[in-house]
Amino acid sequence: MIIPNISFFDGFLLLGFSKQPLLEVALFAIVLVFYLLTLLGNAAIIVLARLDPRLHTPMYLFLTHLSLMDLCYTTSTAPQLLAHLYSPEKTITYGGCVVQLYVALAMGSTECLLLAVMAVDRYVAVCRPLHYTVLLGPRTCWKLVATTWLTGLASSLVQTVLTIRVPLCGRNVIDHVFCEVPVLLKLACVDTTFNRTELLLVSTFFLLAPLTLILSSYGCIAQAVWKTRSVQGRQKALSTCSSHLAVVFLFYGTAAASYLQPSSATSQDRDKVMALLYGIVTPTLNPFIYTLRNKDMKGALRKMMGTL
Repeated sequence: MIIPNISFFDGFLLLGFSKQPLLEVALFAIVLVFYLLTLLGNAAIIVLARLDPRLHTPMYLFLTHLSLMDLCYTTSTAPQLLAHLYSPEKTITYGGCVVQLYVALAMGSTECLLLAVMAVDRYVAVCRPLHYTVLLGPRTCWKLVATTWLTGLASSLVQTVLTIRVPLCGRNVIDHVFCEVPVLLKLACVDTTFNRTELLLVSTFFLLAPLTLILSSYGCIAQAVWKTRSVQGRQKALSTCSSHLAVVFLFYGTAAASYLQPSSATSQDRDKVMALLYGIVTPTLNPFIYTLRNKDMKGALRKMMGTL
């Protein structure tokens, strides 16, 4: 690993998996494949939802923005990770670290809220189908989307400012794969109790509050499906909602494991694996979970492929 002259270097060293060079080779190939699939899958969803009139519904509006968030999230982290896995030099500039921190926080926070909105959308579609177009009209849907974006961006700005204001006293070696708030706070040379408490409160809001709404929505959906006499109706409702639940458990499970536990209860290697799961793997699986289990999306894809 190439270590720059600290006296002339204004940035950070991201150690990543540098202690395991053979693992880095394998991870480079894996991350590259996942990143390319993320770009392809999420871009396809955005294009299909834009071009096919059958997909101009609230569900696909939310799905389009979910794909956009995943593209922004992975692009803020994957190229830098690939460069570090390929090259012995593991440096990242101070500005690059701040940008990565802000974008990753903003997209993660916004996605938490959007997944909750998507759960409400499924609840209305299954439990109140006759009122669906009234409750979730175009104006209401765009307001919900705008609210999730603005809330996530504003929260990330506050988190980023509070984090970069913490004195590091020259410490710049980060034993992690990305620039994240918990690992940057570990470099602080002052008491960070306030920052850690504030991070825990914000993480609880963005993780547990939406998750509670999601579980409540699907609890009501389960009751409605159980009362449905038609077997075909049950299968349709379960097929529609199961893909969303799969995304929820993948994203919330790994993110909560990283942000809702005290730093003393976590290990560096475990944190790195969790970061790869919610930062690289989940955004890749999202489009495939939705498209492979959704006949409208598959129909739109076949139609587009037939016109090429």
